[in-house]
Amino acid sequence: MRIRAIVFDLDGTLIDTEKLYQRFWVEAANRMGYPMRPEHTLLIRATAPEIAEPLLRREVCPEFDYLGVRALRRTLMEAYIDEHGIEPKPGLLPMLTQLREEGYAIGLATATDPERARKYLRMVGAEGFFDAMVSASMVARGKPAPDIYAEAARRLSVAPAEAMAVEDAPSGIRSAHAAGLVPVMIPDRDQPSAEIRALCAAVLPDLAAVAPFAAQLNGEND
Repeated sequence: MRIRAIVFDLDGTLIDTEKLYQRFWVEAANRMGYPMRPEHTLLIRATAPEIAEPLLRREVCPEFDYLGVRALRRTLMEAYIDEHGIEPKPGLLPMLTQLREEGYAIGLATATDPERARKYLRMVGAEGFFDAMVSASMVARGKPAPDIYAEAARRLSVAPAEAMAVEDAPSGIRSAHAAGLVPVMIPDRDQPSAEIRALCAAVLPDLAAVAPFAAQLNGEND
C-alpha cells in the first residue's frame, strides 16, 4: 500500500517548542512550590491530561496541582512566544514544499489546541500547507491513544496504512502505531528507547529525510 499522506506532530517535530515546554513547566511548578525538574517534563510530552496528571503526582509529589501548573505554564510560555517568536525546526518550509510538489496530503495531529496550533504555524509561515488539522481537544482521547491519528487519516481521506506519521515523542509514536499509520521518529529532547524504536518504521535525523523516506516506502528509489 502506497504512502499518500504525511501526518505531523507539531511541538518538537515541526517547531522548536519542546525546550520552551520544559522550561516553563518547571518554572510554573517551582513558582507554585512543587519540586518539578526538567526530566519530569519528558514523561508527559504530548500526553493526555488523564495520564499526565497521575504520573506527575507520582513522580513529583502527591499534591501536584496539574491543572493549576498547566494554566500558569501556558501563561508564561505564551507571553514569551508573543515577545520572542517561535523557531521552526531546520528545513521545515523546504520539506513541506517538497511534499506538496510530490502530491502528498499533509496533516497535523497535535496535543496543542487548534487556535494555538494555527498561531504557531502562522508564525513560521507554514499554516497554508496543511490539508487537515486535528487537536487532542477534537477527539475523545489524546495521545498515546490512537484517536488523534485515526481522525487525521479520516479527514485526509486515506486508510491509516497509507499515512506516515512523523513524531518526536514516545506517546505520539504509540498513538500512530496503535492507529495503524506508519510511525517515523525524529528525536528531539532525547533518543527513543528500544521499545519505541521497535514501533518505528524509521528513526530519521531531520525533516529533510522525510520525503526521501516516504519515496523509499513507495519503492520510488528502487
